Amino acid sequence: MSHPFSTLTPDLVLDAVESLGYLSDARVLALNSYENRVYQVGIEGETPLIAKFYRPDRWSDAAIREEHAFSAELAEHEVPVVAPLSRDGETLFAHGGFRFALFPRRGGRAPEPGNLDQLYRLGQLLGRMHAIGASRPFAHRETLAVDNFGHAALGALLDGGFVPKSLLPAYESVARDLLVRLDELFSRVRYQAIRLHGDCHPGNLLCRDDSFHMVDLDDCRMGPAVQDLWMMLAGERHERLGQLAELVDGYQEFHDFAARELPLIEGLRALRLMHHSAWIARRWDDPAFPLAFPWFAGERYWGDQILALREQLAALDEEPLRLF
Repeated sequence: MSHPFSTLTPDLVLDAVESLGYLSDARVLALNSYENRVYQVGIEGETPLIAKFYRPDRWSDAAIREEHAFSAELAEHEVPVVAPLSRDGETLFAHGGFRFALFPRRGGRAPEPGNLDQLYRLGQLLGRMHAIGASRPFAHRETLAVDNFGHAALGALLDGGFVPKSLLPAYESVARDLLVRLDELFSRVRYQAIRLHGDCHPGNLLCRDDSFHMVDLDDCRMGPAVQDLWMMLAGERHERLGQLAELVDGYQEFHDFAARELPLIEGLRALRLMHHSAWIARRWDDPAFPLAFPWFAGERYWGDQILALREQLAALDEEPLRLF
């Protein structure tokens, strides 16, 4: 059976964009995206647009519109974010059996790992976003939790038979031990779930003309604020302590940071590891995934995952990062 995206041809992409009144110059460039399909489309006499075609059956229309509304809300408060374009008050469109949205093209470069000046400014950006995000909850988007990012992830991997039989006992054992610890951690640490970017790695915070902006809120959800901060940290513990101090200093100019969330960092890292493996497993019927992740079916990958999860178990026993 062919995958739904197999019918998404360049002609269909051009027809979809032109259905909204744009005149294309017939140039279509596929961009690096796996969850959805994203294209740069040339427009006659104007700057090219970015067209995102959503993966069928992933998000409801209401959830996608809620993402778009969050982007628009941030933009209204002058938080630099690449928000979808609107036509007659609508941002989510349909053509040829696909839902899609258009965005202005906005490039940039990712932050430099460990650059303290950039971390301070990134903290300001995240603080501004979270000040808006904390004002009210999402109604249609999920909350980051151990159940959906941990237990459900392990279930998807075991049910799908993706872990090689030779490594299955070791992987399942360490994963279940880790989930016991994560259940305890997230029940013990108090935090307020707010609207988040959700996938706030450096590649989604881009610098252009010496200022940062956010892109790709496709994974926005409810969760602890520290989820959007910890992926900015890199290096040894003493380096991450200094980076955290700069990040939080900038953040607190616009929103109070709850230091009690810091013990969640290694737990969130563990959940991201498990969820990433499950994400690939759930998308394995998409021909783009075996091509992009050929090592996923090999023993080496799963051996590395076992080691990574064991390291996360050990990290949960270490003293959490703290503010100076």
